[in-house]
Amino acid sequence: MTVTQLINQNWVVISLAAFGLGILFELGAIRFLKRKGNVPAKDSLLSIFLGLASDPVNAIFAFITTAALFATAPFALGEIPITWGSFLLCFVLDDLRFYVHHRICHRVRWGWAMHVVHHSSTNFNMPIALRQSWMKHFTGTMMLKIPLILIGFDPALVVFCGILNATYQFFLHTETIDRLPRWFEYIFNTPSHHRVHHGRNPEYLDANFAGTLIIWDRMFGTFVEEDRAVPVDYGLVKNLETFNPFTILTHEYVGIVQDASQRGLSLWQRFCYIFAPPGWSHDGSRLTSEDIKREAGLLPETTAAITLTNA
Repeated sequence: MTVTQLINQNWVVISLAAFGLGILFELGAIRFLKRKGNVPAKDSLLSIFLGLASDPVNAIFAFITTAALFATAPFALGEIPITWGSFLLCFVLDDLRFYVHHRICHRVRWGWAMHVVHHSSTNFNMPIALRQSWMKHFTGTMMLKIPLILIGFDPALVVFCGILNATYQFFLHTETIDRLPRWFEYIFNTPSHHRVHHGRNPEYLDANFAGTLIIWDRMFGTFVEEDRAVPVDYGLVKNLETFNPFTILTHEYVGIVQDASQRGLSLWQRFCYIFAPPGWSHDGSRLTSEDIKREAGLLPETTAAITLTNA
């Protein structure tokens, strides 16, 4: 198998067709099979617009990531030939890379400013999967792919594994599927697990960062099972209450600039407004996800995070 054979299969066209069929299937299941779910037209059309527009915008700046990956290739420790086995290994390792990227984007405000777009709806359906930022190549976490290049994987293969992972994740965004077989739920990310991830309930904050394999969350202590007694409340801790795409795309970046440029702050405090967890504030007037969990009695006081203030 060559990289060309693996990648040049009109994957974008195939993915878009699969996405469209997935949305139609979800609508049909809700309408005719009376399955659980809600696909409001205005919110869904906004999600679809943000997704379709993100493809060309992100493609324009994809050179930032691809240039870094291909520039790294000459420094690789060796060359791993592309076989089905190496493809599977690359996919698993890239899935771990996605877990790290995803967790960073929830725990570092600069990453959250990009990722918040995806969490900005109070609904949960397949169109929401398309609600993506236009800034992913400026966040820095795409550089987490570089270690895969250094150990010998072909850059094109690494890029393809990321695309394949994102395609799988599209189908996680639905309420029409309840639970899958237990063995599958234990190993793979599923709609049930991902519903938890999109919840703003204190019980569900900062959980289930997996892309394809939920085993990473189980291994690193971030797994939370969906509780039927605690219905998922989708959206942000503080919802935006707007359908303005420009506001949705930029509001957190605007907030960072406003916070970091306040008068009287130290350099460290300005730094924290950019790179500390979302919700951090120099005067303690806001709440991080850990603060919210602690107030809900889900974290003991003794596990409080290190206060990011001046020494």
